[in-house]
Amino acid sequence: MTPMPASAARPNRTRRRRASPPPTRGRAWLVACYTLRSADSLASAMVVYAVPLMVLHITGSPAWTGLAFFAEWLPRLAAVTGAGPLIDRYTPAAAAATSGALRAATTAAAILGLALGGGIAVVLAYAILTGVLAEGSYLASEALAAEASRRAGHRAHRVQAVMTGIDQTAQLVGPALGAVLLLAGPVALLASIAVLSAVVCTEALLVRSDRPHLQLVTDPPPRLLTSLATGAGVVRRTPALAWLLGALMVGNLVSGAIEVATPVLVRSWGYPPSASGVIWSSSAALALVVIGVSRRGVDRFGLFPVGLVAAALMCLSAAAAALAPTLWAYGAAVAVMMGAEGAVSVVLRTARARLIPERHFGSALAVTALLVRLPLPLAGVLVAAVPTHLAALLVALAAAQAAAIGTCFTGLHRHRAAYEAQGDQADPEPVEQQQAA
Repeated sequence: MTPMPASAARPNRTRRRRASPPPTRGRAWLVACYTLRSADSLASAMVVYAVPLMVLHITGSPAWTGLAFFAEWLPRLAAVTGAGPLIDRYTPAAAAATSGALRAATTAAAILGLALGGGIAVVLAYAILTGVLAEGSYLASEALAAEASRRAGHRAHRVQAVMTGIDQTAQLVGPALGAVLLLAGPVALLASIAVLSAVVCTEALLVRSDRPHLQLVTDPPPRLLTSLATGAGVVRRTPALAWLLGALMVGNLVSGAIEVATPVLVRSWGYPPSASGVIWSSSAALALVVIGVSRRGVDRFGLFPVGLVAAALMCLSAAAAALAPTLWAYGAAVAVMMGAEGAVSVVLRTARARLIPERHFGSALAVTALLVRLPLPLAGVLVAAVPTHLAALLVALAAAQAAAIGTCFTGLHRHRAAYEAQGDQADPEPVEQQQAA
């Protein structure tokens, strides 16, 4: 009898160890992932909302505030394309540790620059650099969340529910905490961001990935266009993933338009624009409740039924917000829409973690993140194009969303076996090959 080569037996042993980690180590690893995600999401939320406030605090100019937001957002789209290949080349933990360390150092440099009288130039430079680093850290934490989902098997949606809840909590707490800290001055705010970034770096050093190194660090780094083509190929060969991205893109277009239009609509009803903060805080609080309910719903009914009900509720509430005659009706509709969007996010992110093959996860995640975020600046352009007809714009977008969501979920239903049945599998690669066939 010919003995089995050791190289042939090793992959099976590795796969069994990765699929069934020791319970104690698995819990500690998952807690470290949650802690990393919490610190990173809170730091990012504070940066996103606090940088414009810092600019307004320093200059008192709305024009400079808008320029700072543009300077912070634009590099994020470019950073998404480059971070994915780096995650594939090294590990998500290494990328998170590097991003956290660089963000802490950048924040410390910004504190020094402000102390030396740098003013607005320092804040704009800080906005650009932290925008790039935030995207790298976000993609790394998403890759760790996907690995946690694969370890969880058929309970992957619970991991994604916790991750989505962490993001929603950060969106609820981050802006308020940043505003309070800014009362003590920009240095206090920046120091808090530096501490959170250091926590991200520390937790990333404690998180050890079981993912095998698929490339030697001595190999030449992958070219950006090649990596993007690889990620785009994964999307093209995975129909369920393409339909999923379509649903996420149209949802972001509508929610982005509502986010941009809300302060204008609030002012049109005779309230100060700052009242829009109450709407977003109540929406985030409701989303946390809905996320917990959706997790139990997936346990009982599965991913697709829960996603379908939540998507239908999201479309109806978006239409109600577009037709709302008063601030209170508008706020209630937006809160319901954001809550349903949280449930849809749990479902679609769980499916995405199961559909993207581990071998090219970083590149594919970069492409999907880029596609999903592209509608956000488009929403701003649409609102700027018709500032006096926002209600009509929101009605048109809500109608288009209903049609697009219906089409995308029809496609997701046809391919539901790819993400409903995959949770118990140790390696997602065969599903991609089956779909390609």
